[in-house]
Amino acid sequence: MPDEAEVVAVASPTPGNAETFAKRHKLPRWFTDYRQMLAEPDIEMVTIAAPNTLHAQMTVDAAKAGKHIVCEKPLCMTMEEADLMIDTCRQQGVLLMYAEELFFTPKYVKAKQMADDGAFGRIYMVKQSEKHFGPHAPWFWDVTKSGGGVLMDMGCHGIAFCYWFLGRPKLKSVLCHLGTYVHADKTQGDDEAICIIDFKNGAKGVVENSWARRGGMEDRIEVFGEGGLTVADLHMGNALPTYSEYGYGYAVEKAPTTKGWTWPVFEELWNYGFPQEMHHFARCVRGKETPQATGEDGRVVQEVLFAAYQSAGIGGKVKLPFDARGVARPIDLWLSQR
Repeated sequence: MPDEAEVVAVASPTPGNAETFAKRHKLPRWFTDYRQMLAEPDIEMVTIAAPNTLHAQMTVDAAKAGKHIVCEKPLCMTMEEADLMIDTCRQQGVLLMYAEELFFTPKYVKAKQMADDGAFGRIYMVKQSEKHFGPHAPWFWDVTKSGGGVLMDMGCHGIAFCYWFLGRPKLKSVLCHLGTYVHADKTQGDDEAICIIDFKNGAKGVVENSWARRGGMEDRIEVFGEGGLTVADLHMGNALPTYSEYGYGYAVEKAPTTKGWTWPVFEELWNYGFPQEMHHFARCVRGKETPQATGEDGRVVQEVLFAAYQSAGIGGKVKLPFDARGVARPIDLWLSQR
């Protein structure tokens, strides 16, 4: 997106990571301390892609340095942190943008355009599902750094998607079922989640997530209205059905092998919506667009995550809004009642 912005620096405390990344992508600067990077006067926007437990402090530091912020999902660990991040950015006069790429995924954007045009009549149910065999980075499995399992990691996508797709209606309640079926040897977190959200306009959002699904990644939506429906599979329809006895370099995110039958995806990042998302955020900093995904959206998702873990803990519906003040991690509300 050279017409709006360019990446000029990267920071990582892991020895060698920032330098390797910078050299691979021909970036002029790299740092092992993000605070040193924030001191660079020409940097206008930063993207926070660190473990969840670090999001709040990094956001506060960036805001006080006068930088606009794109924070990776989920927003943070606690509701207090969410409020601190939003308030600090507002006080410092910088944008806090929430990196939810499903708002920019071309297939999903098309589905919303049709729904908003009345193609399906009154929407009564929206489903989003994301499943694979688990994350790559070790910190995701550590609930002290992540705050939860697959619901925290990927359920945040589905919650945000349903909320956005339906036009950000008021939330009524959430019912959630969680389990750790495959990865109990490496995490206290949930590796399977089903979450049903009731909205006050009468619609339901159904969110299904798994770290236990073998065979690669699934990401799909289903939209049901009284006058029609649509289904979008993120990886099918833009994939090449392929058979190979020998394997090849890369098929698609989370695919465990390229031997046998595989479905390699072309223009993968574009199909996910990442370039469109970052181009939009850069234009927001330039004052050319209004953020479509904000810290306030992330806060809504965070509250639902807390309520969902509480629901799984008590085995019943939890009404929204939900008071999670004083709770250090969403998953504690489930683990404490197992």
